Amino acid sequence: GAFQQHAGLQILDVVDAVGAFVDIGVHQDGLVHVSQLADRFIKDAHEVVKAGDVVKVRVVDVDIKRKRIALSMRKDGGEGGASKGGGPRDNGGDRPVPRSSAPQRQPERPAQQGAFGAALADALKRK
Repeated sequence: GAFQQHAGLQILDVVDAVGAFVDIGVHQDGLVHVSQLADRFIKDAHEVVKAGDVVKVRVVDVDIKRKRIALSMRKDGGEGGASKGGGPRDNGGDRPVPRSSAPQRQPERPAQQGAFGAALADALKRK
């Protein structure tokens, strides 16, 4: 892969069957899908992470058109999705992902994003 690993990023929100939203240092949060949280099958994201956890993630996909950044915490590469435990699951296509109803606190973003943040911001600006 052309994508790099990044450590020390903070979990912002955890949605049970969906995954965890991660602050990656740009204006768009990344999503670690529940199938990418661990090398084993998990049903609920809360089994692995909670809001405020600091994690190491790898970018697996950047969808500029839909402004989505897919991340993985798996050690095995995480390219296969939820291959263990059944066939492909329909996650609703273009439906927006529900965020928790708890009030959202947006952490202060540092002025410097570093090379990773700058590259992602640049990629998201291009259409």
